[in-house]
Amino acid sequence: MSTVAILPIKEFNAAKSRLASAIGLGHRRALSEAMYSDVLTAVRRSPSIDRIIVVTRDINATQIASGHGITVLDDHGESHSEAAAQGVAAAIAQSATRVLVVASDCPLLTPQDVEQLLAHRVTAPRSALIVPDRHGTGTNALLLSPPDSLTPSFGDGSCERHAQLAQEQETTAEVVQVPALALDIDTPEDLAELRDTLSRVRGGAAHTRGLFVQLERATA
Repeated sequence: MSTVAILPIKEFNAAKSRLASAIGLGHRRALSEAMYSDVLTAVRRSPSIDRIIVVTRDINATQIASGHGITVLDDHGESHSEAAAQGVAAAIAQSATRVLVVASDCPLLTPQDVEQLLAHRVTAPRSALIVPDRHGTGTNALLLSPPDSLTPSFGDGSCERHAQLAQEQETTAEVVQVPALALDIDTPEDLAELRDTLSRVRGGAAHTRGLFVQLERATA
């Protein structure tokens, strides 16, 4: 089995606008880069991931991925869903048997979390594992076997929408809880939750932890 991980990444300058009331543009950009670096590290260190594809227009995201020999595709779409679909098409061209599409703003993710998700028992010929956010409405990861078993459709209400699309596309869908993937960072409340979690948990999310240290110094 050949497994390809796909990370669609928005331009860091345009990311996390809903955090504007909590942190400035420069720090939002740095936070986006730090979280992406942590997610990329977790995926890179997962033994069951054979290849990684990053889909982005961002120069820094490209440089970080290229520095590790990771394939980078220039994002031609206008949405996260289109970027994910572009990555899936590339994975199919590389003869992948399954793909893991994962959000870049879940810095708590570890290689062990990735391995546990990939080891989830699947028997259906066409399957989609849907990993929801902490509210149960959004989608922070999709594990698709084969890669074309479900059309990615991220955004508000995507967890329910992915389940409906799976039914329409004759794919067996299952919602799988992965605590490390539940917390994506979009709002000041999410940011506060991440700070609190990192204060209680040792290790992991090295880049994001470092960014928080910089934020504390900047506001001291």
